[in-house]
Amino acid sequence: MKKTLLFVSVLALGTTYAQNCSELFISEYVEGRFNNKAIELYNPTASTINLDGYFVSRYSNGSTSATVQNSVQLTGTVAPYSTFVAVLDKRVATGTGNEAPIWDALQAKADGFFCPVYASSDAFYWNGNDAILLAKGTLPSSPTTVINATNIPGFSLVDIFAKIGENPGSGSDPLFGWTVNPPYVQSGYGVTVDHSLIRKMSIQKGVTVNPTLFNPLGEWDSIPAEIVLLDQLGDTVLNVGGSDSIVGNWNSLGSHVCSCDPQASISSKNPINEVTIYPNPSEGVVFIKGATFIANVQVYNSLGQIVYTLDNNSKSILSIDLKEKKGVYFIKMIDGEGNQISKRIIIK
Repeated sequence: MKKTLLFVSVLALGTTYAQNCSELFISEYVEGRFNNKAIELYNPTASTINLDGYFVSRYSNGSTSATVQNSVQLTGTVAPYSTFVAVLDKRVATGTGNEAPIWDALQAKADGFFCPVYASSDAFYWNGNDAILLAKGTLPSSPTTVINATNIPGFSLVDIFAKIGENPGSGSDPLFGWTVNPPYVQSGYGVTVDHSLIRKMSIQKGVTVNPTLFNPLGEWDSIPAEIVLLDQLGDTVLNVGGSDSIVGNWNSLGSHVCSCDPQASISSKNPINEVTIYPNPSEGVVFIKGATFIANVQVYNSLGQIVYTLDNNSKSILSIDLKEKKGVYFIKMIDGEGNQISKRIIIK
C-alpha cells in the first residue's frame, strides 16, 4: 500500500491542473486483437500543439511504476480542434506472431507510428488491463529511469486512461479488463479488452489525478474494436474458409466531436441535437426520444450501408429493433425541416 501512495504523491508533484479546453487529452483508445493498438489525441484549443514535448507511458498489469522503456516520446503536431492518431508501428506485411502487422484499415488512420521494437519501447503494446499515462516532459536516455516528477525534466500530468496500480483481471483470465461496474473480475460487461473507447463530447480535459475508481463509461463510450462484416441486407459476409469476416471498427478514428469546439457548441443549440437514445449499449431494442419531431430514421452499419429505415408519423418516442445484429451502428435522425443528426449505438 505504501508503494502505491508514494507513487501517486510523486506524480502529483509534477501535476498542473489544466483548465477546461486548455490542454491536449486522449479522445480515443483502441485495444484490438493482435497488434491493432492506437490512441487518438485531441487538441481542444485554438492553437496548434507540438507533440515533441509530450510522451506516453504504459503501466502494465497493475504496475504502480513505469520506466523510460515503458514510454515513448511523441512527435508531430495537432491542429486546433483536431486529432492526431498514434498507432503501433507494425507495418511489415510478412510479420508473424508478435510481429504481426496492423490491419490496413488501422494503418490508413494513422498520423504517426510508434514503438516498432518492443525491447526498446513497449509503450504501445497495451492490453485491456493496462493503464496509460499522457504527460509533458522530456524522456532521459536511460531505459531504467522511473517516470516521475523528479526524474523527467518539465514533467506534468496531462491525462490518465484507466487506473494506475490496478489490474482488473485475475486468475486464469489476466486480460479480463475493466467492466461497466466493480468489482471488475467476473462482474459486468467488459468494455476495455478488444474494444475502442471514445471520449464523450462533454469531456473538456484529461484526468490528472489517479482515480480511486475507474468507471469506463463515466467519460467514455465503448465499442468493439472489430465487428462482423455485413452485406447490404444486414447478413453476415463469410470468408473463403466459411467463417465470419471480421473488419476493423475504426471509422471514428481521426475526428472527435468536443464541446470545446465553437462549431460544436453552436450546433448543439439546434433542437435536433437534443435527442436521447437509450439504452446504449443495447441488447437489441433501442428507443429514441427527441425535443423536436423526428420524421425519419436511418440506421447505417460501420461500412456506411443502410440496414434499417423508419418513417415516423406521430410517435414522440420511437423504437428500433436490431436484435441479432451485434455491432456498432450509426443512427441518422431527420426532423420535419430537414435538419439531421447522427449518433452511434452499440448492439451487444
